[in-house]
Amino acid sequence: MARVCFTVQVDPARLAEYRQRHTPVWPEMLREIEASGRRNYSLFLRDDGLLIGYYETDSDEASAAYLARSEVAARWEASMQGFFLDLDRRADEAATVVPEVFNLKQQLGAL
Repeated sequence: MARVCFTVQVDPARLAEYRQRHTPVWPEMLREIEASGRRNYSLFLRDDGLLIGYYETDSDEASAAYLARSEVAARWEASMQGFFLDLDRRADEAATVVPEVFNLKQQLGAL
C-alpha cells in the first residue's frame, strides 16, 4: 500500500471560495476518486494557502492514470485550476509529493 502526501499552493485571496467548493465536492468526482483506488483521502489548508493532501492507494501510478483518463476529473480540475498559484498543468498532476520519514505502525511492528 502506498501512502501519499502532497502539497500545492492555493491563492490566499481565494481560500474561502476554495473551502466552499469542497463543501461538498461533486458526487461524481467523489465516486471517481474512489474508483481510482484512493482511500482515506484528506485535504488540509493553512491560512497562507498551503494545501496538504493525503491518501492511501494500492498503486499511485494506476490511480493517477485512472484520473488522467477521467472526463469527470478533467472537468473538476479545470474548474479548480484558477485557485492554484504557479501551476502550468492540472493540480493533481503538478502537486509536490512529500516523502514519508516516520510511520508509527511500521516502527511498532518492527519492535
